[in-house]
Amino acid sequence: MPQLLLELFSEEIPARMQAQAGRDLERMARERLAEQGFLPEAMTAFAGPRRLTLVVEGLPEAQADRVEERKGPRVGAPEKAMEGFLRSTGLTQDQLVEQDGVWFARIERKGRPTPEIIAEMVEAIVRGFPWPKSMTWGRGTLRWVRPLKRIVCLFDGAVVPFSIDGIQSGDVTEGHRFMGEAQPFRVKDFDSYQAGLAAHFVVLDVEERKARIMDGARTLCFARNLELVEDEGLLAEVAGLAEWPTPVLGDMDPAFLDLPPEVIRTSMRTHQKYFAVRDPAREGLAPHFVTVANVDAPDGGKVIAAGNAKVLSARLSDARFFWDEDRKVRLEDRLEKLKGVTFHAKLGSMFERVERIATLAERLAPLVAADPQVAAQAARLAKADLVTGMVGEFPELQGLMGGYYARAEGLDPAVADAVRDHYRPQGPADAVPATPAGKAVALADKLDTLIGFFSIDEKPTGSKDPYALRRAALGVIRIVLEGGVRLPLREIAGDDLVAFFADRLKVLLREQGKRHDLVDAVFALGDDDLVRIVARVEALDGFLTTDDGANLLAGYKRATNILKAEEKKGPLPVGAAVAMSDAPAAETALVGALQTVEPRVAETLAREDFVAAMQALAALRGPVDAFFEEVLVNSEVAAERDNRLRLLTQVRDAMGRVADFSQVTG
Repeated sequence: MPQLLLELFSEEIPARMQAQAGRDLERMARERLAEQGFLPEAMTAFAGPRRLTLVVEGLPEAQADRVEERKGPRVGAPEKAMEGFLRSTGLTQDQLVEQDGVWFARIERKGRPTPEIIAEMVEAIVRGFPWPKSMTWGRGTLRWVRPLKRIVCLFDGAVVPFSIDGIQSGDVTEGHRFMGEAQPFRVKDFDSYQAGLAAHFVVLDVEERKARIMDGARTLCFARNLELVEDEGLLAEVAGLAEWPTPVLGDMDPAFLDLPPEVIRTSMRTHQKYFAVRDPAREGLAPHFVTVANVDAPDGGKVIAAGNAKVLSARLSDARFFWDEDRKVRLEDRLEKLKGVTFHAKLGSMFERVERIATLAERLAPLVAADPQVAAQAARLAKADLVTGMVGEFPELQGLMGGYYARAEGLDPAVADAVRDHYRPQGPADAVPATPAGKAVALADKLDTLIGFFSIDEKPTGSKDPYALRRAALGVIRIVLEGGVRLPLREIAGDDLVAFFADRLKVLLREQGKRHDLVDAVFALGDDDLVRIVARVEALDGFLTTDDGANLLAGYKRATNILKAEEKKGPLPVGAAVAMSDAPAAETALVGALQTVEPRVAETLAREDFVAAMQALAALRGPVDAFFEEVLVNSEVAAERDNRLRLLTQVRDAMGRVADFSQVTG
């Protein structure tokens, strides 16, 4: 079937916008084609420094004829209502069909040629494209991220004719801005388009550009017995800056290697988009860098490397200045400046926040086996680097620089490490703090953020989370679970935050393959100890995968349904069931089983052996099954009925000590 090829060629598209632009182009095209009844066989979008490209396979040559049925007013409705409906459909009343007292219109629409639909679709996409930032140019009204220069639009090898703000669609595109002949060339389909771009020094696919960068950079480093310091974020960015990415290995002044390696890497990454390089034979960075050029230089990149080295030296000289000046002032002496830094209008200054964190860190320290005084000191100094020159220049180094400055002052290494690590973990790939004091300060920092913003009703809503509270909660959860920290969450944070943590824990456990209903079943017990909750969830998950667990769950639900029905009639009988002299054997067996199981469950729960508690409950499976098979609960004899209801209540309560099984689905 015919193919659609669309290219929107413009001036440079910011690298940070390209990936989303590719997704938006594909989404918008798919939605508009679906509205017209088209279901393509395949659709792929590409995004690069100067072009967005879409190739759609398997479109028909024309739209199928369609019949649209529209519901109108009721028979006998006011005349004006009927007139409005007829006007909207273009029909007369004798063309309507009456069905169940309502008028219906059947409108036959003949399918249109696909190129006609494509032309309308492309204009709608271009005019409504959701760029984060856009601009107009010349005298036109079209908004685009940068001036739009060309539109290639081909269907089945032929140009789809249309014009948008004076830009006429065609079959001509351009290759690399500088390399080769740099002349426009014609294309007829996606294969000729992709091959033509490659011949004109343009790599269309971003994944291919990334591979070209990594392969070239690793090869350059290998030839000099070096290793590339890989950086996925930087790779994604530089792959969006060059159409013909060519790695170049450059040299930097070795004198700068006495700066913290994070400072060197951040300066390279933030200002210059360079990759750092290490020598595998020694610790730290090597005096080299890899930059990504957009040309194949005739001299192998020597001039490019030399020019970039000069710029890097200037940047690192600035970093050295901040490093030297910052170390002249102690962290303790910087705290006064935090009084002038607003954390939030309703939550006070950063100085006030530091005081709260220090108090909380000292309180939490025993829970993570940390020295309370060390934790409090680290917490007081943790935010001091916010008013240093280095962090002012490189905000992403906050905390890290505080750790370096604390060491330079000769402070306790435990304090320095805690200051360095107190923001961790900052994401799923980041490790939790390694030291006890670091855990105490990190927990205090995140909990203060959560408690503070919840107290002023600044909670996450939908996809909006401007204060990264979900990330803070996940950070607390990871520190607690990975360190086995017994945190009294409700006592510290309150009920609202316990519920919020429950939601975050569900997300985390779901990612690990656990069922969210099991989290609900455990949280329903009112427990706020995350370590204990997860242990219960894991034990419950394992128990319900067994035949005993699945059957006992069914028995539990049957018992609770009976009890709910009886509760509507009046209060349930209280007390423990007894083995009545004339009771059926199954009833007597269940009474005996409960007398054995209940103390066993209590004992295993007391020592938090939840697997053993589940195993104890499994002993009820057979007696419960037999009870429901052989015993009539609603006996006409009141004493028998009451005893059996007490028995079901005991079954429900025994299981309810482990989890709220009513929350378990299935």
